[in-house]
Amino acid sequence: MSTFKIISYNVNGIRAAMKKGFMDWLKTNPADIICIQETKAQKEDVDHAAFGALGYADYWFSAQKKGYSGVAVFTKIKPDHVEYGTGHKVSDEEGRVIQMDFGDIRLINAYFPSGTSGDIRQTFKYQWLEEFLLYLHGLKKKHPKLILCGDYNIAHREIDIHDPKGNKNSSGFLPEERAWMDKFFANEWTDAFRVVHTEPHRYSWWSQRFPSVRLQNKGWRIDYINVTDALKKHIKDAEIYPDIKHSDHCPVYLELDK
Repeated sequence: MSTFKIISYNVNGIRAAMKKGFMDWLKTNPADIICIQETKAQKEDVDHAAFGALGYADYWFSAQKKGYSGVAVFTKIKPDHVEYGTGHKVSDEEGRVIQMDFGDIRLINAYFPSGTSGDIRQTFKYQWLEEFLLYLHGLKKKHPKLILCGDYNIAHREIDIHDPKGNKNSSGFLPEERAWMDKFFANEWTDAFRVVHTEPHRYSWWSQRFPSVRLQNKGWRIDYINVTDALKKHIKDAEIYPDIKHSDHCPVYLELDK
């Protein structure tokens, strides 16, 4: 296999996305591996045979609470190994991380917590981030070639958000969250999209409260496919697809050569 094509996409409810044409988009073969966050469904709630008909094996890690959180991976490349969760009890109960191995590459699909509902969840988000960074640090010793895709729920730099000044006190762009991203990238990780694209106004999420903001491209870049530095030289292409509209997020794409 000469290239490895991955999409990460927070669908804000897989059943809702399927009603908006998600399967028709999947038929266009956008990538070999589609990493989904916020499925808001159990596997049995969805016609998963439809994914098989398109050549995708589907793997689900759902939250215990119905209609909440959850991640899934649809892949045309058979993984050598699949792991559900990280062993972090609350995170695993919320169905936040699924991992799989493809040869010497470990792919991690993660739905980072949001802190927008208040102080309790913001505190949980900070705890989750610190624990996850430690977990990744340990994992990297065993698997140097890591890909971490998902909805990070953090815009890293001012270039990644349409109104940095107006959002300086908003969850997702708080100084502590941005400092975590600094620490993450300083720990032998690469922002794959920024290797290819240095231009501003590239976003992956737009508030649904104000429908006009997507038309005006007043968004945030909070969805990423990042790689450990060991894979940096293999980055072939990266993209964001704002015209794909099954969710308040859009798909982000990474192509690696192997």
